[in-house]
Order: sequence, then C-alpha cells, then structure tokens
Amino acid sequence: MGDRKPVIAVIGGANSAPAEAIPLAEEVGFLIARADAVLVCGGLNGVMDAACKGAKRGGGLTIGILPGDDPREANPHVDVPIVTAISTARNAIVVRTGDAVIAIDGSYGTLTEMAYAFDLGKKVFALRSWELEKVGVPKDLLVPVKTPREAVDRAIEEARRRRSA
Repeated sequence: MGDRKPVIAVIGGANSAPAEAIPLAEEVGFLIARADAVLVCGGLNGVMDAACKGAKRGGGLTIGILPGDDPREANPHVDVPIVTAISTARNAIVVRTGDAVIAIDGSYGTLTEMAYAFDLGKKVFALRSWELEKVGVPKDLLVPVKTPREAVDRAIEEARRRRSA
C-alpha cells in the first residue's frame, strides 16, 4: 500500500470554463502524469476534459467520477469512468479520492468541492479559481498558485506528505 501512486483531484468549470482555463488545465493534467500520479476528476467536459487530455498526453491514468449512470457520459480521455447516479453529490467522492486538490477556475460546483476539501483538512491549490482567502479561509488550506507547474509540484508534495503522515 505504501507504493500507491499519489492521486490528485482536479476540479474546475465544465461548460462555463473560460477559454484561458483550458490550456492551464491541460498542462496541469500533463504534469500530474509526468509526476507519476493519478488524476481524478468529475469526468465531464471543460476543465475536466482538458486535464484528462493532458494527463493522457503525459502517459498518465485518469479516473472520472461521473454524476450520472452512463459511463458514456465521460469525456473521451477518462480511462476509468465511475458511474454514481448521485448527481452533484459525487463532488464529495472526487475530493475524498484525491490526496490533494487543484482547483482551476470553476463555478458553484467547484466551490462545493473546495468546501468539502476544507472540511476534510485537505489543501486546495487554486489556479485562477475562487479567491476565498478574502472571506477568511485559512492560508494553510487554500493555497493560491500562479502556474500549472507550481500547482502540481505543491499538490504532489502535499499528497506525499499526507500519505506518509
């Protein structure tokens, strides 16, 4: 069990993701794969699709925790589609599965995932996402990052720290 690869959850906007978030997400996915980690996400489009596409380009494994009951809902870059039929309640599973969380952009679904992570004491590395430090989210849980490389490096470090604790 000690040799299990780190699992990094990538959360972010689906249909609403702005165009500039897509290349960031793809680079994050690529870097996760290159760090020999597994990517888990909600498995749909937007940031999730881009992150999975990048991870596949980097030779990585992708897991999609889907809101519905049809594995064909998954974006084409998901290796392991997990159907839940529990709608947005699947957000809790995405965050619980990740050893660390990277948020890219995102709307209210992403915000709920961030709240789940904070409640579990998991760090969220926020790349152009919600600026929750302004409302008092502790700096030890919300870590704003500037680049995909910083997001992944810090998330991998956190995932390894959590697993060895």
